[in-house]
Amino acid sequence: MKTLNFVSKANMVAILALSSLTAFAADSVKVDGWVSDSKCGADHAGKGANAACVGKCINGGAKPIFVDDAKNTVWTIDNPDAVKGHYGHHIEATATVDSDKKVVHITNVTMLADQGPKAGGMDMDHQ
Repeated sequence: MKTLNFVSKANMVAILALSSLTAFAADSVKVDGWVSDSKCGADHAGKGANAACVGKCINGGAKPIFVDDAKNTVWTIDNPDAVKGHYGHHIEATATVDSDKKVVHITNVTMLADQGPKAGGMDMDHQ
């Protein structure tokens, strides 16, 4: 009986581990927005963005964040190294999104030429 209990517990752990992986295997989306910092938030997004100020805040301990164009919503970046070199820039990010936690995992960054908000940006809350 103890062997069966061990096996069933082991199976349960395996099932839970696979379920967790599936939960994180979300589809990637492309979304336009600004790389800002956790100190100033959305104030550093838009045509008035100041890349030098964003860099200074991040170098001073603030975290990089993403501000989407669609709703000017602040998102935590769970892999901040993905936006290194893009502080204060208007970008198109390929990312997986956790809308409940307002967290993005950015897998690709393309700097937008206009450096201004695009009309009709994707709404990450409603994928």
